Amino acid sequence: MWRALVFIGLLCVAAFGAVWLADRPGTVLITFSGYEVRMSVAVAAIALVGLALVLALLWSLVSGILRLPSRLTFASRARRRARGYQAVSRGMVAVGAGDTIAARRYANEAERLLGREPLTLLLKAQAAQVSGNREAAEAAFTQMMEEDETRVLGLRGLFVEARRRGDGAAAQEYASEAVRLAPAAAWASDAVLEARCADRDWRGALEAIERRTSLGLLDKATARRHRAVLLTADALERVDHDPEGALRSALDAAKLAPDLVPAAAVAGRLLSRRGDLRKAAKVVEAAWRSLPHPDLADVYLNLRPGDSGLDRLKRAETLIRLSGGAPEGRLAVARAALEAREFERARSALDPLLQDRPSMRVCLLMSDLEQAEHGSTGKGREWLARATRAPRDPAWIADGVVSDHWAPVSPVTGRLDAFVWQAPPDVLIAPELTLHDDVTADLDDEPRPLPAMPAPKAALGEAPVSEPEPVVAAPEAKADATPGEPVKEQAGKPLPEPVVFPASPPDVPKPKEEAAAARRSVFSVW
Repeated sequence: MWRALVFIGLLCVAAFGAVWLADRPGTVLITFSGYEVRMSVAVAAIALVGLALVLALLWSLVSGILRLPSRLTFASRARRRARGYQAVSRGMVAVGAGDTIAARRYANEAERLLGREPLTLLLKAQAAQVSGNREAAEAAFTQMMEEDETRVLGLRGLFVEARRRGDGAAAQEYASEAVRLAPAAAWASDAVLEARCADRDWRGALEAIERRTSLGLLDKATARRHRAVLLTADALERVDHDPEGALRSALDAAKLAPDLVPAAAVAGRLLSRRGDLRKAAKVVEAAWRSLPHPDLADVYLNLRPGDSGLDRLKRAETLIRLSGGAPEGRLAVARAALEAREFERARSALDPLLQDRPSMRVCLLMSDLEQAEHGSTGKGREWLARATRAPRDPAWIADGVVSDHWAPVSPVTGRLDAFVWQAPPDVLIAPELTLHDDVTADLDDEPRPLPAMPAPKAALGEAPVSEPEPVVAAPEAKADATPGEPVKEQAGKPLPEPVVFPASPPDVPKPKEEAAAARRSVFSVW
């Protein structure tokens, strides 16, 4: 709209000028080399405009001829770049598809057409990774280090290659340099945090968490939880040689995450040693309301050393009220009542847990209750036999690994705050761990081997179980054969091959030694 109005305005000005010249007579005289040219003013103006147009056309023609070589060169370069970027695109597709031959061919073509472009170097490195040529990949990533715009990408690639060959020191160095150059690089920040946790440098890990939070890489809730986990790890590390420092760390962790069981347990135990029973009880009760746990029950029942069994039973009654009748509260009451020889109270606490499938700890507590009240009887041995087939009790689990104790990081992946308190399945199957940490997801890598699964834990109340021998079913004997005698060949015929059946859990009670080991394993939780 505005352009049309401006154009109309210019036409009006030109028309006004033409009319003005036509209305004013005048003569223009040009004398040159004895010749005179006389014309009107209007004709002279038209001739001047025409001469300017002719000169402009001549200048355009001359400049076009002069620029023709550079234009031809630019067109050739443009076609070359277009072919190069097309090779980069096809090479990336070949890398994603796992076509090593095509990936190398397109990488070489892109390097020939484009030179040391960032995308060319990246394609070259990825093609080398897909082909398994780690030396060529490292050389490409090293070339990226020479340019400012690709230096962080080169550090990322060198970090991945160092992790692959098991050079943790070099990987940590590359990650630290990347954090210095690009603090917002999440992979570098994660690597620095993981390395400090692996070195048990909890204070350094806290600094890494603070830096990530300030950069917006962590939300506030996750940052608070991670700080609490690291403070708890620091408290557990210093509990023996620096109790005061451990107490400060544990209290700070309990304040950040009141439901973090290890922090509350450490804080309650250390406060109990100092004689601050009221504060210790408050910390443990706050964590118990969120997650009833046997460690918390152990700390709470033993806040004051030397208390009688009835005093501990009263504290256990407080726990069951706070948890609203949760199973852990009932187990705490049953254990305290058994120690106080209040057998009826112990039975009433365990009765709701016997309705469905009682867990291993419940079965062992019932066995102890029967033996304490009635002596060594068949019922006690029956409960011991049931404990061998009972469901597992909750335990600390992280990435398919069951642990006796809580830990701040996963032993498999190094992930912070990985352990959760839950009942393990009957058969633990570790998750498939395909850790893709390439620059653009190297697809030729095989999954990393998983660590060996630990043996059954004492904290779960399981006795060491040896692998059962197969049960061999003997062939049918004659009806009149004497029990216990070996079966003889009939009429000189060889006996048929024995049939092997898989062993099933025995229905008979366990030997005394195994039963005692089972009881000790569960009692270790208390």
